Amino acid sequence: MEPQVKKSFWSRSVPLPTVILITVFVAMVSFVTGTRADDIKDRVTGNKNPSSINFSSLGGVYDVLREKYDGELDADKLIAGAKRGMVEATGDPYTTYFTDKEAEEFDNDLEGSFQGIGAELGRRENRLVVISTLDDSPAKASGLLAGDIIIKVNDEETNNWTVEQAVSKIRGEKGTTVKLTVIRGDSSKEISITRAAITNPSVKSEVTPDNIGILRISRFGETDTVSLASRAAEDFKARGVRAVILDLRGNGGGYLGAAKDIASLWLEDKVVVSERKNGKVIDELRSGSNAPLQGIKTIVLVDGGSASASEIVAGALLDHNAATLVGQKTFGKGSVQVIESVPGGGKLKVTVAKWYTPNGKNITKEGIKPSVEVELTADDVNASRDPQKDKALELVR
Repeated sequence: MEPQVKKSFWSRSVPLPTVILITVFVAMVSFVTGTRADDIKDRVTGNKNPSSINFSSLGGVYDVLREKYDGELDADKLIAGAKRGMVEATGDPYTTYFTDKEAEEFDNDLEGSFQGIGAELGRRENRLVVISTLDDSPAKASGLLAGDIIIKVNDEETNNWTVEQAVSKIRGEKGTTVKLTVIRGDSSKEISITRAAITNPSVKSEVTPDNIGILRISRFGETDTVSLASRAAEDFKARGVRAVILDLRGNGGGYLGAAKDIASLWLEDKVVVSERKNGKVIDELRSGSNAPLQGIKTIVLVDGGSASASEIVAGALLDHNAATLVGQKTFGKGSVQVIESVPGGGKLKVTVAKWYTPNGKNITKEGIKPSVEVELTADDVNASRDPQKDKALELVR
């Protein structure tokens, strides 16, 4: 993903010659600490985001390591660790440093092709939680649920793990097994999951015998989500469905452009979302001019795993009175990220703005409360019951 193509996201030796490490650190420090006109401007204006930082103390840490550490030092790991530590110090759980391999895995996740268990993870109240499980995934089949708190992976405690660290431990070759210890409610349980190769279409659709269109979107990918959903919407229109149920439960988000285009299936030339930085509007995205599902009664199913791009779509349809929301309160991620390449290798997913619904609400940590609240319990899942979907069908019949 090249830096000039910014994509917004609304979503893991041998002895080293000293001279190599010194060269790497000097290159890093030279890049960041050179005196420039911007530095003078920062000092004069009091800019809270200075264009350079004095990295001499970092070099001091390395000097101690080089002199005292009883072990082998790896330049690539040290530099990656320094980058990762700086990014984590922002305190923003959505600003993340990726190695090139992790960035590739992140892209594959959004496009639904990888080996693992098929669950999206996040951090909430400093705990590692399951945001969602993919349809037809080992995670879902094992009974893992959105909201489960992961406290151990293969008996290793997850205290202070980043999401990326957890993903690297949980992901693995198909056919191998990983054991998760989770807290659900007031009890804990162990869940063993056999990893698999996962290729998961982001959109599934059907028309019920009583002519209700059901559109299930599991993520907002770049390659197939909009085309598959648009095709389903045109099919619904051609068949004259009398209502539509849009299922966004467990959808952890994806690309901003995909969210805007999905909302455009219902909204014609309407504000879908606005971006603000330091309180000022920096961008406003509007729906297109062809909305095949406009005016068709619509229910949107949401839950605690509906995050980011899912909340953009749900919020836009709700604010424009184009849909009724049914289910449970959404996750509450109201920020925008872009991916940028980093000099020397790796990529940075960085928060660049907050997003707001058409009515001007930022849902960070609050989520969106559905119009009709219906709980889906673990017992319901185990018994293959879906009271949320049942309620949606009841409302459109």
